[in-house]
Amino acid sequence: MCIDIVFDCFFLISSVLFVSLNGFAVHMGYPEVSCLTIHLHSVYMVTFFKERMSNFWVSPLEPSVSWRTTKLMLLSLLWIFPHYSHQDQSLQCELIPDVMSLPVLEQKGDIILGGLFSLHDMVVEPSLSFTSMPPPTQCTRFNFRTFRWMQTMIFAIKEINRDGKLLPNITLGYKIYDSCSTPHQALKAAVELMGSEKGSGIEGKLQSKGTCNGTVPVVIGDGGSTQSLVVARFLGVFHVPQVSYFSSCACLSDKKEFPAFLRTMPSDFFQVYALIQLVKHFGWTWVGVIAGDDAYGRGGASIFADEVRKLGACVALHEIIPKNRAQTAISSIVSNIRSSQARVILVFAVEQDAAALFDEALRGGLTGIQWLASEAWSTAAVLSTPRKYHHILQGSMGFAIRRAHIPGLQDFLLQLNPSGPDAHEDPFLVPFWEEVFQCSLGVWAKGQLNNVEGKPPCSGTEELESITNIYSDVSQLRISYNVYKAVYAIAHALKAMRSCVKGKGPFSQQACPDLDNIEPWQLLHYIKQVAHVNSFGDEIKFDENGDPAAMYDLVNWQLRSNGEMEFVTIGKFDETTTTESQKLQIQEHNILWNGNQTKVPLSVCSSICPPGTRKAIRPNFPVCCHDCVVCTAGEISNQTDAIECVRCLPEFWSNPERTVCIPKQLEFLSFSDAIGITVTAISLIGSLITCVVAFIFSCHRTTPIVRANNSELSFLLLFSLTLCFLCSLTFVGLPSEWSCMLRHTAFGITFVLCISCILGKTIVVLIAFKATLPGSNVMKWFGPVQQKAIIAFCTLVQVIICTVWLVVSPPTPRKLMPRESAIVILLCDEGSHIAFALVLGYIGLLACLCLLLAFLARKLPDNFNEARLITFSMLIFCAVWVAFIPAYISSPGKYATVTEVFAILASSYGLLGCIFAPKCYIILLKPEKNTRKYLMSKATTDKFKETMFI
Repeated sequence: MCIDIVFDCFFLISSVLFVSLNGFAVHMGYPEVSCLTIHLHSVYMVTFFKERMSNFWVSPLEPSVSWRTTKLMLLSLLWIFPHYSHQDQSLQCELIPDVMSLPVLEQKGDIILGGLFSLHDMVVEPSLSFTSMPPPTQCTRFNFRTFRWMQTMIFAIKEINRDGKLLPNITLGYKIYDSCSTPHQALKAAVELMGSEKGSGIEGKLQSKGTCNGTVPVVIGDGGSTQSLVVARFLGVFHVPQVSYFSSCACLSDKKEFPAFLRTMPSDFFQVYALIQLVKHFGWTWVGVIAGDDAYGRGGASIFADEVRKLGACVALHEIIPKNRAQTAISSIVSNIRSSQARVILVFAVEQDAAALFDEALRGGLTGIQWLASEAWSTAAVLSTPRKYHHILQGSMGFAIRRAHIPGLQDFLLQLNPSGPDAHEDPFLVPFWEEVFQCSLGVWAKGQLNNVEGKPPCSGTEELESITNIYSDVSQLRISYNVYKAVYAIAHALKAMRSCVKGKGPFSQQACPDLDNIEPWQLLHYIKQVAHVNSFGDEIKFDENGDPAAMYDLVNWQLRSNGEMEFVTIGKFDETTTTESQKLQIQEHNILWNGNQTKVPLSVCSSICPPGTRKAIRPNFPVCCHDCVVCTAGEISNQTDAIECVRCLPEFWSNPERTVCIPKQLEFLSFSDAIGITVTAISLIGSLITCVVAFIFSCHRTTPIVRANNSELSFLLLFSLTLCFLCSLTFVGLPSEWSCMLRHTAFGITFVLCISCILGKTIVVLIAFKATLPGSNVMKWFGPVQQKAIIAFCTLVQVIICTVWLVVSPPTPRKLMPRESAIVILLCDEGSHIAFALVLGYIGLLACLCLLLAFLARKLPDNFNEARLITFSMLIFCAVWVAFIPAYISSPGKYATVTEVFAILASSYGLLGCIFAPKCYIILLKPEKNTRKYLMSKATTDKFKETMFI
């Protein structure tokens, strides 16, 4: 309840303020302000009334609140229209006479079409003293391009009237105002269009049905989106259809806010979509956006920036050109462009704002920028004609609406003359003529001051054919074509209204519209239903948002050889195409980029990351700014601008360029590498030396030193050493199932055989000495047969261990694939680590036993005591294999195998050298010592001597 009271009080106060403003405007002699306040308050009342009535229907339990609101609204109506409460007369909108109304160009007709055109680019703001009547609004900077648009509307209306087939027996008229490119001037013109007391029906019949309509049932215009936003809100209250020819702001597609707005200009939504596809096509990821400070610029640039980010690209800068076009502000924009390092810049602004930017770019020496043009200036002659812009705008690219050649339009444009019979009725002809020929007619234009000083007089007989300017140039009829289509769309809607069959109409109770009293809302219905193909083959119709189908030409600014700028069509965008990839079509071979280049300019924050690298985002920078980081070893990227590197499969490794995965290099102890060759050579040399020793022993087998301590065991020991040297070769080469089983078992068995032979020798020496003691009969248990049995038994134990190993869990080849290595290590897996430990442990046990026995026999009386040699050999053997264990465990890959091989070879050479080298030395170099007498000179008993030479 308290909130309702507050709302009612607010409404009452605002009504008083509106009435006060209206009375003050009438008193001071500002009728347009008076009429404007009436209309604005009407809009306000309607909105407030809808809100309060919705509360009424939603809350029927509070009738007192709604009744109070109704009383307040009725009271407000009496305040606004006080004379209506005392006089019995029809309700009409009425303009209070004014000595200086807005200039208007009008032509009588049965049906009047309103027109709004920004014939001037700006308004001179007067200095207000508030002590006298303000001077009339003065518009400056006459726009020839917009004047051509206005003339196109007049041409289309006259063409329809002259032809007579489309609207027989009906003459169209027009009423055109200059909105001066400003919203408040456009609103004043719209108020005047709605505020006349003449009727809107055929033959000018007066309105007498209590409605508040003017003479204009439809308005064509305005051009700028900012102006159209204001006018559309105003006209929408009265459901007066507005058909714009150049307003492209996407916001105007909102039918809830602008129910009566339609246009022949595609929405910026489609233009932005086309620009996004263009950016995507050429791979630009670092794009700048500069917008005009109006609904067109801000709205379009905002949509573009959002869509660019969705695309994955980045906005390098987003600047706004101020409406006052202050040089300091625009200079800052140019500096930001230079510092951003963006090569592609979209200027989403009207031609006047774009010109201010390019003027500053010229002053600042900004070059090398590829400019993207929004539709508002993509074919603007005000920018393409002056040669000063050519070197910075050459190569510019943008979308423009489809153009057409309108027959007879150029002749119509050139027939204008201030000496014509109706010239004095045209308030815009005089300023146009004086601007074209830079002279002064010295006359007052209707409703407009003629303020020219310092110009030569005009004769009025000058010929427009002698002047080449934007007005007479009909080579780029794009917006003019939009105006032409708007007029014909309204004409076809009027034709449809006339064709309505009584009883089959689209309105309540199937009623048809009254052609003698055209209601704007009825005409709005028919305009929305328009669908026809014009003489140029283009279909004219509006969608549910009042927008036409979006079709654009992609134009490229190219310099001709004569120094003139040419708009070359290099592609098109057709939103009606169902296939997404075919909506944008570009002929790239026809493009000339900025600087007369044929190569597509690169616009990126960071250079493209080549294959083999990945993008690393810079902290506190947009996502498009990155560093290129080389993929780590084992990872690749095979495309440009890769977000991440892909790890290769375990069997593969990256090539040096990090672009492709290649099979890892196989690593094993090969016969071809240096270590393999060395091992093979050492092994063969050892085998050869052993054979040479065996040959020497064979040649001197009858000599005492060979016969000493069982020569048969010596030959068996040499044979086992040969096998020990050769078994190391099984560790070299590509591991296979058979080689893996052979290498460990052969190593284990041959070494046990070797150690068993040495053990047999050691036992014989030790027992032989013990046998010399009185009463000892032990030698009969350690004869040759028993020695062979000991060797066979010891070897058989190892054979059994190896057999069980091969049966239960044999060694197998295995691939070791470390993640951070470029090699695949091929090795033999032991299978059973316990079995491998048993093999080594058994060898170690025999070696330790042999070492112990040899140590006990080291001081036996003999010039050639073999026990000492065995002791040294066993010390070397044990030292090698004790050192082998930690080295084997810690060695990576094939080096573990190398360690095992070198342990085998080192121990084999140790045995060969310690046991047989001294004997060979005596045989070959000291033959005088190779006698029984010398060898047994220290022997104590004959029985020991005999035992030593068995």
